Amino acid sequence: MQNHSSLNRTQREVFVIEEDTDLDLASIPTTDEEGQRSESVEGSVTPPPLGRVPEPVRCWRDVFWLCLFIIHLIGLGFVLFVLGTSRFDKDDNLKLHRITNKIFDQSERGQTEKYWPLYAMAGGIGAVVAWALLSILCTRANQTMKVSVHCLTTYLAVISVFCFWDKQIFWGIAFAIAAVLQFMYVMSVMDRFPFTMLVLRKAVKMVWSLPEVLRVSYVFMAIMLLWMVIWSFGVSGVVASNMGDGGRWWVLVVLSISLFWTGAVLCNTVHVVVAGMVVLVLMHGDRRASSMPPKPLLRSLRHALTTSLGSICYGSLFTAAIRTLRWEITGIRSQIGNNECLLCCVDFLFNLVETLVRFFNKYAYVKVAVYGECFNHSARDAWELFQSTGIEALIAYDCSGAVLLMGTILGGLITGTCVGIWTWFKRSDRVMMVGSTAMLMGMILVGLTLVVVESAVTSIYICYAEDPSLISRWDEEFYNQISEALRERLQHRSLRGSLFGLLPKLSDQQLLRPGFVHSFQIRPGYFSLQYWSILL
Repeated sequence: MQNHSSLNRTQREVFVIEEDTDLDLASIPTTDEEGQRSESVEGSVTPPPLGRVPEPVRCWRDVFWLCLFIIHLIGLGFVLFVLGTSRFDKDDNLKLHRITNKIFDQSERGQTEKYWPLYAMAGGIGAVVAWALLSILCTRANQTMKVSVHCLTTYLAVISVFCFWDKQIFWGIAFAIAAVLQFMYVMSVMDRFPFTMLVLRKAVKMVWSLPEVLRVSYVFMAIMLLWMVIWSFGVSGVVASNMGDGGRWWVLVVLSISLFWTGAVLCNTVHVVVAGMVVLVLMHGDRRASSMPPKPLLRSLRHALTTSLGSICYGSLFTAAIRTLRWEITGIRSQIGNNECLLCCVDFLFNLVETLVRFFNKYAYVKVAVYGECFNHSARDAWELFQSTGIEALIAYDCSGAVLLMGTILGGLITGTCVGIWTWFKRSDRVMMVGSTAMLMGMILVGLTLVVVESAVTSIYICYAEDPSLISRWDEEFYNQISEALRERLQHRSLRGSLFGLLPKLSDQQLLRPGFVHSFQIRPGYFSLQYWSILL
């Protein structure tokens, strides 16, 4: 068995090899620190550190999805222009009523310019909330996240009450259910918050040391605001149209899905840029290290906007929905106890979602940033890496992504509420239409800023799985804390497995013994778990 230093060297080597080659470590020629080819302990040649090799030529990945996204933007831009222009200044400039009269019921008409300023207000409030939340988060991470988590449930409940008061029964029930689900989830993961806050604090520390990534986030937020000008112009035309409520809602749902995809693409582009920077910093020890490649931010940005953009477009379609579903099922699963019937049903759903997570997860963006792989390949490699090292147990315990999502939703609710109140005084029958779309705008703008923290979290986990010494060199205290948390989670899984007779119970001495490796592959009907201890 290899010693600890040999393991760390090998893990770092794997981290910098281009996955496209699909070669074994033993067949990859490399150089040592003096630029000479060198062989590993086993006699095979090994690659040099990331910053000392010429940047490999990257291929364009997931080109189909990139073309689809571009066509979608061009086509939707034209549709939005037509929808907005048809009700601008005059009623039905383009005579669209001849088409809508045959498809949708009719109602009172309006004009685009009556509703467009409301969306301008939504963009302004969303941008201010996004900037304020990120600024406060970087200085008071713990307090900001605690307020976001606990205020969201109350905020949802209060909005539900106001919806019932305004006789918006559907929306009142929807917000009430959301408040209950939020409360249940928070209660189910309350014991995880100390560790989650620890991870978020360290991620914020990393982001705060890289002010250039914050500027990238603000630039992309400005780009999103420019697109929202066009989007809100068309949406204002829809809200002002003479279509019935049913027709307007269907069109708004389609336009909202488009905005969500566009916003997700921009968010994940920032994710890839930040991940590239964070990984480089962790690999080289410091952003000012002499071994750092020249202009690392421009390098990451260039990859994200060219060869990797197709992968970003592809992953942005599915990742957010699958993550949210997984969080909810995980929260429910933790509250079932020993009810084997319910546990069987929930585990079936959990395993189904886990299969999707294998191919659609946020950690893929780190692999995309470092290796330039296609999205599914990156997602699968990342998930298999976590399962093979035991880090998956730690990730399942961490709620940082959910906590950041709560902050995003809260920012969107604040935006939607402010715009909804103004709309109520102008046109009370359009409050929910304008308020809900304004809420989506606010969520996207807040998400564009908070994604820098989430990207730092995912990059830290990837680097810890690849080579724990990278984290130890960056922050030794955090390394000790996360290693202790990992031992506890592995012991917890061992105890849980032993209750069902599926896994042997592991002692603390076994988990702490250097070089001790063991794996279990269990698939008895409803239960499947791949359990590995990490080399520490």
